Amino acid sequence: MVVLRREIGDVLRTARQRQGRTLREVSSAARVSLGYLSEVERGQKEASSELLGSICEALDTPLSVILREVSDRIAVAEGLSIPDTIPAEMVSYDRVPATV
Repeated sequence: MVVLRREIGDVLRTARQRQGRTLREVSSAARVSLGYLSEVERGQKEASSELLGSICEALDTPLSVILREVSDRIAVAEGLSIPDTIPAEMVSYDRVPATV
């Protein structure tokens, strides 16, 4: 069974390590205790959306990128194929797409 908090923690840890940053650096920038961030990364604590937002800001990584990676990992665990694009029925034409 996939545990969401573990997947989120793994993705956050991977993002931090890719940047060569320590738990201390990110916890300070995110204004969260080092121990709590460590527990989030190990999947022992569930982070609130506000806390996830702060951690993502500290990592200079959009929350949507983190959640997309988590979603892809869960899809793989469920045996689903991961689409390369967003299905047409999920695209909102009310909003102008953001440019990268």
